[in-house]
Amino acid sequence: MKTQVEQILVGEIEMRYFSFGHGKETMVILPGLSVQSVMLFADAVIDAYAPLTDDFTIYVFDRREAPPQSYSVFDMACDTAKVMMAIGLKDVCLFGASQGGMIAMVLAAEYPALVKKLALGSTASRITDAQMQRLDQWVKAAQEKDGVKLYLSFGELVYPKAVFKAARETLVSAGKSVTDGEFARFALLASAMNGFDFTARLPEIQCPVLVLGATDDAVLGADASREIAQTFAGRENVELHIYDEGFGHAAYDTAPDYKERLQRFFLK
Repeated sequence: MKTQVEQILVGEIEMRYFSFGHGKETMVILPGLSVQSVMLFADAVIDAYAPLTDDFTIYVFDRREAPPQSYSVFDMACDTAKVMMAIGLKDVCLFGASQGGMIAMVLAAEYPALVKKLALGSTASRITDAQMQRLDQWVKAAQEKDGVKLYLSFGELVYPKAVFKAARETLVSAGKSVTDGEFARFALLASAMNGFDFTARLPEIQCPVLVLGATDDAVLGADASREIAQTFAGRENVELHIYDEGFGHAAYDTAPDYKERLQRFFLK
């Protein structure tokens, strides 16, 4: 049975999401940037997080539909917070991966009543010029409307070599299905990270924080995760774990114990 994707309208904000699980704790997942909407892969997400469904009721949010041309990570956080409040969510266990982690840290600082605990995976509190150069590869491919090039460039940086090699044909096939609207949306959302810097405001986040990174993260790098944890230096409620090589930027998908780590942190 295919997962039911919900659509909600809050003022001018139209957003899609899906939910699953039956646990008493509420978990919200803000996924990273993707070439095509994560809503298309809802069943795969549910399978991946199945071990957590006894403890959590889980919500997965997309980015806003038809975002304005001037759209920042801060705008994404504001939009997500408004939708969460409209649904009635508060005091949640919030997990943000990659760009979703940037959104999550802003949300946790500016809307503290919504977040009980925060987990940040393969993300950064600021985007450097070197990091943006990698992201610009994707933006350029999207602007050229070259779906195969975009998917392969995306996959090569996000996944470890073995996973990328095994998925290459699937990525090529997916690249042929990208629409003009998806190209434009991806370029806009990726470009929104240019100039993002929340480092100075990280101490505003008072809830417990778990930071997860990977040594071989070819997108943002493990140092970005370390920098987040170091900014919280001296805080007993902040934890850092860096995965060794073999899991890549997408450690949230490839590390076999990743969901278990999230579960332990959110439930303790």
